[in-house]
Amino acid sequence: MTKRKSLKILAEIGAIILCLIWISPLALVIINCAKSTASIVLDPLALPENWSQMIVNITSVWSDRTVRYASAFKSSVIITFGSLFFIDLCASMAAWAIVRSKSKVAKIVYTIFIASMVIPFQVIMYPLVSWFRTIGTSVTIPLLGFSMLRSYPGMIFAYVGFGMSMSVFMFSGFVKGIPYEIEEAAVMDGCSKFQVYTKIIVPMLKPIIVTVTILNGIWIWNDYMLPFLVLGKGNAIQTLPLAVSNFVGAYTKQWDMILCSAFLAIVPVLIFFLFAQKQIMKGMVEGAVKS
Repeated sequence: MTKRKSLKILAEIGAIILCLIWISPLALVIINCAKSTASIVLDPLALPENWSQMIVNITSVWSDRTVRYASAFKSSVIITFGSLFFIDLCASMAAWAIVRSKSKVAKIVYTIFIASMVIPFQVIMYPLVSWFRTIGTSVTIPLLGFSMLRSYPGMIFAYVGFGMSMSVFMFSGFVKGIPYEIEEAAVMDGCSKFQVYTKIIVPMLKPIIVTVTILNGIWIWNDYMLPFLVLGKGNAIQTLPLAVSNFVGAYTKQWDMILCSAFLAIVPVLIFFLFAQKQIMKGMVEGAVKS
């Protein structure tokens, strides 16, 4: 056996070990979904005696009237899909305009987007909530007509703002690789700017759109802090992370419900990732090369 082949085998073994370590938390969640709280506390690593207990736990989580998990699931879907739609739309249009414009203003705007990526969320979370509260109570803005706190528009607005910087950065790297001659030919054929964007740019941005959607979608779907600040606990609108935390009391923790609710929250993102992983890798690789 050559030295090169031995190193390859060792690398594969190391990759397998790392993969097992990486997926072990998910495996523990699935195993403990089929057990009661007492069994989980007694031995969380043991296999369940009856896998049908998972169905019972999932049904209990979904039908719990106190936590309102089904309502939280619907709210998470609305907030996530609404945020992703506006992030993809606004970021792709902004990146296209920034890349095609050679002015100093465009460079300054791009620099501001990049600089905002390094600002910690903890620095602006309380000013953000205060500003949302001011808009909703102290200042009359006829154009809004809704409260920014404890509402879907407020959550979507916040996520679009926080997601724009990274999204513009990734879209810009991809747009640089699109030949400008294609757009010129479309304009000569009579296309407007909007038609160039919708019929030329958007179809060519599909790989990076999927990548940006997945990266932002995982973050938005699993985020706890921003919904906690904007929506608050006990509100009619709750996201899944807030609903999961409702199973945790001051003196008791319903581990079977916590793990089942966490598992239900993981499944949609996992399925979407498995179906879109080729597009994700393609978008990341091409965007990195073109940037």
